[in-house]
Amino acid sequence: MSKILIIGASGQIGSDLTVELRKKYGSENVLATDIKNATQEVMDGGPFEILDVMDKNRIAEIADKYQIDTIYHLAAILSGNAEKKPKMGWDINMNSLFNVLDVSRDKKIKKIFWPSSMGAFGPTTPDQNTPQLTIMEPTTVYGISKLAGERWCEYYYNKYGLDIRSLRYPGLISWKTEAGGGTTDYAVEIFYAALENGKYECFLSNDIALPMMYMDDAVNATIQLMEADSNNIKVRSSYNLGGISFTPEQIAQEIRKYIPELEVAYKPDFRQEIAESWPRSISDKAAFDDWGWKHEYDLEKMTKVMIENIRKKLNK
Repeated sequence: MSKILIIGASGQIGSDLTVELRKKYGSENVLATDIKNATQEVMDGGPFEILDVMDKNRIAEIADKYQIDTIYHLAAILSGNAEKKPKMGWDINMNSLFNVLDVSRDKKIKKIFWPSSMGAFGPTTPDQNTPQLTIMEPTTVYGISKLAGERWCEYYYNKYGLDIRSLRYPGLISWKTEAGGGTTDYAVEIFYAALENGKYECFLSNDIALPMMYMDDAVNATIQLMEADSNNIKVRSSYNLGGISFTPEQIAQEIRKYIPELEVAYKPDFRQEIAESWPRSISDKAAFDDWGWKHEYDLEKMTKVMIENIRKKLNK
């Protein structure tokens, strides 16, 4: 049975992924870690340790203590926050990856997962049905760090034989954890605002379409990728993940089917420029061809589940 270490278990992806991995591999076999406490579900559901991913020795110590053979490295400074503190964003995103890669090499970790992002694309990338192999000239600190990370993951695979796997996530939407400083966070915030007071001020324009994905799909894709036979993993930088594409106005209209009184004001800020540098839709044909990936949630199904679960969470 695998012994799994999750770094960044209190984040948006980590909160959901930890729960699913514990269901699949047993609670005692999945160690959740973060620099702060995670959700109650994660804290109560299995072993948890405080871990600063910038502390390489501590990662190595935990790997030994728990006999870790698989690492999911999810800790990062997201796009919006990284633009506010560029050098800190670069330092944390890149040096944390090196720490995980070096410990994995030295400790002979069997498999590593590291998330890339559609942020690795840029304004010169074809923005419709963006292919797996394409022009990548990101203009944000977050995107630059993700593109560099992809190249280093591929390097460690070719140089040291590390089985590193990665996905370029689109914007991710979950009801379990609230937004954490990303450019696509409006698609989470709008649900909470709609249910709490029926009003939302969106930091993007009403008509900018971005690739998005409901968290259940993202978690399923991650686990499916990690369980795939290594011979089927043809991409050692990062696989495109497409999901669904919609605009802020389209998601607002879908929410109005449940909350007709929702009012949305559009006041684009610095994140609008980031969003404009990203694709409008992404092709994940390579993931489908190599390991059978296919998403399940469309905008209608995702909205229904988000409304139901956030309503319960807020007791409304």
